[in-house]
This record gives sequence, C-alpha cells and structure tokens, in this order.
Amino acid sequence: MTITNVVVAIAMEAEASPFVNHLNLQPDLSFFPSETPFRAFRGKHNNCHLTVITNGKDEVHGTGVDNVGTVPAATATFLALQKLKSDEPADLLINAGTCGGFQRKGAAIGDVFLTTAVANHDRRIAIPSFTPYGIGRIESTSVEKLAAHIDAKLGVCTTGNSLDFHELDSHHMLENDASVKDMEAAAIAWASEIWSTPHFGVKVVTDIVDGEKPSHEEFMENLGTAAEKLQSTLPKVIDYVCDKKHDEL
Repeated sequence: MTITNVVVAIAMEAEASPFVNHLNLQPDLSFFPSETPFRAFRGKHNNCHLTVITNGKDEVHGTGVDNVGTVPAATATFLALQKLKSDEPADLLINAGTCGGFQRKGAAIGDVFLTTAVANHDRRIAIPSFTPYGIGRIESTSVEKLAAHIDAKLGVCTTGNSLDFHELDSHHMLENDASVKDMEAAAIAWASEIWSTPHFGVKVVTDIVDGEKPSHEEFMENLGTAAEKLQSTLPKVIDYVCDKKHDEL
C-alpha cells in the first residue's frame, strides 16, 4: 500500500503552528464534533493529503492551557481516524512533538528521535494478568531508513501523565528501556492500533530527564527552539514517507 493520506497528531499548538503555517494547511472546523476542543488543519503537500490534529485548549477547567496527557491524545486520535475511515482511511499516523530525553541513552537538547516502540511508566497495576496491559508496550512501524535519511536517533518513548517523575516512575522508565519521555505517545499508539493504522513518533528533546536541571524549567527554556526544529524536520519526514510503501520506511 502506497502512503498518500497521513495524519500528524501534535498535542500543543505551539508545537503545531510552525508546521501548519509552513505547509499552509487550513483549519477544518467540521472535522471534529463541535462539542470537542480538538482542532484539525488540512491540505495537500506534494502527493500527500495531510491532516494535522491538536488537542486544543482546556475548557472543562477553564484554564485555557493546552490539553495535554493521555486522555485528550487518545480521544482526538480515535475521533480523527474514525472520521477518516468513513472517507479515505489514513495510511499512516505520525505523533510529532517535544519530549524529555535520557542522557544515559545518548539524548541531548534538540535531538530528533523516531520511536521504535512506546510504553507507559505510570500505569502500575499489580495484578499479574493486568501488568502487561498497564505497561501497554506497542511497537512502532519500522522507520530505520527514514531515521538514517534525516539523521535522527531511534528509541523507545515512555509515556506518563506528569511532567515530573518520582523514584518509582524512574524505575519503570528504565524497565521500558526508554530513550525519551512524553505525555501522549502510548495513548496515541493505542488509538491507532484500534483502527489498524501504522504509526510512529517524531520527538524533539526539550529537557534531559536524568539531568541536573528541573524538567519544567528546561522544557520552557527550550520549547520554542524545539518547535522550530520540529518544523524543519517534519516536512522532511513527510517528503520521505509520501508515495512510499511501508516496507520502504
């Protein structure tokens, strides 16, 4: 199957805007149910139809901040793939965004990682039959050739609903063999699996998880730079995957 219809899931608008503007994608106000805060931007790049989805802003608690974490990410992805299924099914879903990186795995600020798999580090269910479900490891579609083409690193992305972490999280992140850490990847992969849509992540490092600086400070310092790096990387990713077959990635 040739890849001609791609969904790019990006949680935060600050991460998505440079890419959306660069490719001149237009808002589609009818894409998501009006009750949801999610946003969609659509257009065509070369021979590929693109749909960029974001989680929108918080209206439930009235804070107006970006909706982050697994609940909005899974819901937005599910609804987007469901919408496309009735029209033209997505050939590929790319989860793009920023992340924390582990220096023990060679990560540095600004590095681009493509995911080999995703897993959760904060779904601890101490019942034998539920333990693998809680971890929820899902393999990403193979993208070794793409990684070499754009000079990106490869690794597992571990997901949790907190920006910070404690000792037990650290243990599970190590168990997951994580190279990078985020708040959405495992949820987006889960929703993609439901719709049998191949998927992988493109993650730019904003902070060093196992470094000396507090994650929230380093994240805010580097978010703008990482968003620009994401904007310069994503068009290269789209150019590479479009019109290719999955086994050519």
